Amino acid sequence: MTRSSTPAAPAAPAALSSLSALGPAAVDEDTLTTLVADLLLAPPDHVRLRDVTVTPVDYDLEAITTAGRHWVRGEAEVAVPGSPADTVRWSVFVKQVQCWSRHPAFAFVPPEAHELARSGIPWRTEPLAYRSDLGARLPEGLMMPRALLVEELDDLSASLWLPEVPVRPRRWDLERHLLAAGLLGRLAASPGVRACAAAVGHDLTAWTYLHGRLAFQVLPALLDDGLWQHPLLVGTFAGVRDGLRAAGHRAEALTAELAGLPVRAAHGDACPNNLLDSPGTEGFVLIDYGFFGPGPVGFDLGQLLVGDVQTGRSEEEDVAALGARDEACLAAYVAGLRAEGDDTPVAVVRRAHALQVMLYAGLSAVPFEHLGDAPTPELLELARRRATLAAYSLDLLARTDPPAGAHDGP
Repeated sequence: MTRSSTPAAPAAPAALSSLSALGPAAVDEDTLTTLVADLLLAPPDHVRLRDVTVTPVDYDLEAITTAGRHWVRGEAEVAVPGSPADTVRWSVFVKQVQCWSRHPAFAFVPPEAHELARSGIPWRTEPLAYRSDLGARLPEGLMMPRALLVEELDDLSASLWLPEVPVRPRRWDLERHLLAAGLLGRLAASPGVRACAAAVGHDLTAWTYLHGRLAFQVLPALLDDGLWQHPLLVGTFAGVRDGLRAAGHRAEALTAELAGLPVRAAHGDACPNNLLDSPGTEGFVLIDYGFFGPGPVGFDLGQLLVGDVQTGRSEEEDVAALGARDEACLAAYVAGLRAEGDDTPVAVVRRAHALQVMLYAGLSAVPFEHLGDAPTPELLELARRRATLAAYSLDLLARTDPPAGAHDGP
């Protein structure tokens, strides 16, 4: 926000009409004035809107539970009794979330799987998280934006009005990964965060994922010989094809093992993109709480380490360094657990992490979303990096597999 001594003027009706671009998430002038006053920590009757602009957020990652992302920005005159009026610049992020049954991709879900598919992606979790006191429970070093408004739009959608978080660009080197891993370990074990996760978080389990996306999309494709003839996969995935198919045959057993491991709290999508580096903070501003809730210990490590590989945002050297970075981050995560009094054995965390990387990232490493596109050099490079991720997930699983017969009876 910036201040100036610009003369006061009421908000023009034409400027406020731009709010209609928000669709169902639009608010009236009085509500917007109240929200801006809250943002500026001023009484609403001391705030007058001068202008308002609404701009779609340029975002290159699609989310099927997100119906819209917009910046709502403008100027406001803040008149404090006894002082000259100031003009203040303000900026708010408006996110509209929805049940993914409203997304066009839902049309491809078989009718018999509609209910399972709807329940498999918990769109209500994020509004509930922002309405909760989670921000006061997060461990030191993690923060979340303070919601200005959380509004139910109808039975299947809601809007979130959040202050803009200033972000400074910074490379995700090993030091930043270690800082994040330690904080995510503390988040997982924090009694306060765990209580909040149980109260407002989703009720998904590893079985939900197995019986949902894996059963309907991923596993049938992996076991189809025709998949591996695709131009994107013929050369890039040749070395991991058999391993992925074998892991696919083990998916139910791996899920059963993961479901039996300790449960802690999890952000649910702790990729670098959701850990914002904001000026004036020593840690991170954590955003996107759509999958916040209980989860197997170590859950957030997977997305922290491989999230950028999945989305194609990783650097070549980051993909090559997965192994060394993984082991260091696991140690930092365990240190975070210990800081909150959690004594889960390192071997258990390592095995849980391996199972989750395999089930949630390795098996779905094939770029299914691009199989209908021409195999451009850029897509071939993405496929090659995804194949590296698949190879790493297979290796991690093999290194943590219990010895043969370890689960057999006498």
